[in-house]
Amino acid sequence: MTGHGIFRLTAAVLIGLAASVPLVTAAAQDAGKTVILTPNAPKPIGPYSQAIQVGRTVYLSGQIAIDPKTNQPMANASIEDQTRQALENLKAVLGGDGLTMDNIVSTTVFLKDLNEFGKMNEVYATFFKDKPPARATVEVAGLPRGVKIEVSAIAFQP
Repeated sequence: MTGHGIFRLTAAVLIGLAASVPLVTAAAQDAGKTVILTPNAPKPIGPYSQAIQVGRTVYLSGQIAIDPKTNQPMANASIEDQTRQALENLKAVLGGDGLTMDNIVSTTVFLKDLNEFGKMNEVYATFFKDKPPARATVEVAGLPRGVKIEVSAIAFQP
């Protein structure tokens, strides 16, 4: 068989697999997917959940500095106060599933101004004293509701 024959066979197999992927994906999305929603954190401001649990993994949507009592953003607050509130909101979502900040294994921090990394990091460190999670931090052009920071996370339920 020539290289062209192998390519045709591979293409046929790939086409067959591609045809079955939507069925597998749909079944996987429905199986064991639990929405986590707590009144102790800000209500979602769009078509998303505060968190989704699949198996023992919890995927937390990004939290910004919104006061959960008033549902109003803290857009004019300092980066320190906004970081604290975003992390408190994550903590509240985790609490809705009986978890704590110690269950977080990874975070992504989105900063409007990377020059404020040091100030953010000081507050962040107070939430993760022992075995801090893996983290990525990126500067972004803008964030919802005019805030300076958003933090998303992945947690693991023991």
